[in-house]
Amino acid sequence: MVKRKASVSIKECVACGCCVKICPRDAITIPLGINAEVDSDLCVGCGKCVKECPASIITLEAV
Repeated sequence: MVKRKASVSIKECVACGCCVKICPRDAITIPLGINAEVDSDLCVGCGKCVKECPASIITLEAV
């Protein structure tokens, strides 16, 4: 089984916060209100943020 982690396209992120609200591990934050960042140590690759992002700019990447 391949482990995956969420990755945010920071150039396209508008910091809406949808991913932050849905993340069960609090792995996503929006420092300074600029764009979302994923803490790879906390992310379990569940994909909830990918489905929730209205801009479809979060992906799961193999690690």
